[in-house]
Amino acid sequence: MPKFAANLTMLFAELPFTDRFAAAKAAGFTGVECLFPYDFEKAELREQLHRHGLTQVLHNLPAGDWVAGERGIAILPDRVDEFRDGVAHAIDYAKALDCRQLNCLVGIAPADAEVFELNEVLVANLRFAADALERERIRLLIEPINTTDIPGFFLCGTEQAAQLVSDVRSSNLFIQYDIYHMQVMEGDIARSLQKHLSRIAHVQLADNPGRNEPGTGEINYPFLFRHLDALGYRGWVGCEYKPRTNTLDGLGWHAALTLDT
Repeated sequence: MPKFAANLTMLFAELPFTDRFAAAKAAGFTGVECLFPYDFEKAELREQLHRHGLTQVLHNLPAGDWVAGERGIAILPDRVDEFRDGVAHAIDYAKALDCRQLNCLVGIAPADAEVFELNEVLVANLRFAADALERERIRLLIEPINTTDIPGFFLCGTEQAAQLVSDVRSSNLFIQYDIYHMQVMEGDIARSLQKHLSRIAHVQLADNPGRNEPGTGEINYPFLFRHLDALGYRGWVGCEYKPRTNTLDGLGWHAALTLDT
């Protein structure tokens, strides 16, 4: 079975953030991820990881003004300097937390923007970030996201992500494949995972509809877990879902897998 990481932004949200590390460990997780660690002191987060024997699997590059609705700035021609400053800030946190993967949320396309220009800016920014991260032995990831939840999100398909990897021409750029987002946009998850496995460095999950825990929707997760094993996937699977009730009550799927192994 895959290695599962608790997304601390979404799981155990009833607890203060720094208390979620202990809760994740008690629930059987060995890794954690989050959207953004930047509101907390690096030393405090590192201490929590060490105390509970957890791996910081992933966090995102700074993504602009999240509260105001921004979901990344990597495509925006007038934000290049801010993006590149954010790369340095993210590396600083990743090194402190021994986090070996950073995800880039590329952003929402402005309504009047020229798609070609946005793509050119994105390719240049990803090339810059991939090179900077490679010097620190940190992987750069890009994540396609569904445009039902985030209308206008620029990167919204697996083939588009694979084309970006080719265009950037870096050995340090990979795909973060979120099963929930790609079920909404494309379906055919098993064949897509198989086709693009060499480019996929991280997988995330939630069921659909509702973005709740596995077993609450239409996705056959027991099959997909076996499929990932059969394909030889050895990366982490991040649990980035909204518990239908509360986190502990929704962890039956994870406990069952633990008992099976």
